Amino acid sequence: MAKVMLREEGGEICFYIAKKDMEEMITKIEFESEEKWGGEVELSNGETWWIQPGPKKLPKEEVCKKLSD
Repeated sequence: MAKVMLREEGGEICFYIAKKDMEEMITKIEFESEEKWGGEVELSNGETWWIQPGPKKLPKEEVCKKLSD
């Protein structure tokens, strides 16, 4: 589990982990509606993470779980 900062930048969603100084863009997302946003996401570096689905309110800080490298 990691604390992640999510923000929208130029139509793309930025996924930032301060402890790792890692910033990647979300390339795929399971749920994309304004009411239910999140689920399994794929990053531009190929990693897969889980974001608890909920309303899309960005920017926000979220605790996320890494599913695969």
